[in-house]
Amino acid sequence: MPTLEASAFDFTRLPAMPDGVFTAPLRRPERVGADWVEPQQRRYTAEEHGVWDALYARQMEVLRGRACSAFLHGLERLDLGRGGVPGFARLSEELDALTGWSVVPVPMLIPDHVFFWHLANRRFPAGNFIRTRERFDYIEEPDVFHDVFGHVPMLTDPTYADYMQEYGRAGWKAMRYNRLKALGALYWYTVEFGLVIEDGAPKVYGAGILSGPREAVFALEGQSPNRIMLNVDRVMRTDYVIDDLQPTYFVIESFADLYHQTVERAFDRLYRALGPGFTYANTAVIDVDDVLQRGTLEYHLRGGHGSGAGPV
Repeated sequence: MPTLEASAFDFTRLPAMPDGVFTAPLRRPERVGADWVEPQQRRYTAEEHGVWDALYARQMEVLRGRACSAFLHGLERLDLGRGGVPGFARLSEELDALTGWSVVPVPMLIPDHVFFWHLANRRFPAGNFIRTRERFDYIEEPDVFHDVFGHVPMLTDPTYADYMQEYGRAGWKAMRYNRLKALGALYWYTVEFGLVIEDGAPKVYGAGILSGPREAVFALEGQSPNRIMLNVDRVMRTDYVIDDLQPTYFVIESFADLYHQTVERAFDRLYRALGPGFTYANTAVIDVDDVLQRGTLEYHLRGGHGSGAGPV
């Protein structure tokens, strides 16, 4: 993703957020240092382990035939269904042997520059808490189920794991050009809500879909959303929905395709050309799009937020 030589940035050091770059104001808990890593993974109660098991069982029913093979292989290799919240030490040991990654506990959402730094060094920050049964279907901040179930299995795939590291490294350049919103859109439409072609049809690889109860059916089978082949320049100009089903999903041919479209793209010229806001609405279909399905947008025209029944 970054086109400067690796030596142009020191990825081993926590980067400073440049003056004038907007990022969400987050108050760091006193118990964590500048890296935002918790001293240790918390000890979960029997009830909390039960929440993990219930979430896991529900998602496996939803994802049968819908999740991509890399995710399913990752679940199997890491044995995430053995019961209860997985221990990060064991996960890190197993991931390190496969792709050189580890999982570190963080208390909450962390600042962008800290997140980039961890990814650049093949560490995935995972929320050190789990939702309650009262908030079973939706939480505002990613918890350990979203982070570990949704993201970590994909890190067992070598090409995808390399993409995630390069995404972290790309943060240095995005901060330099003050284009974090554009880089965030790329993360949203790939890592969180991406689809990949397998056996001639889209399957899910994005963690936001994999870890939620409704979106896998909607994304793959619904007539409402657009499904468009990934174009990195277009995606980085596209707004996104953070609290509802997506109006548009972007599809890759393979993880090698995702890697090459991003890592081999010269972003300096793109960042200089981008405005501070987004060019395209999240519902838009434009003339350069390679469209797999032009959706009806019925769900969002009805107002979204659970309108209708089934995969609209």
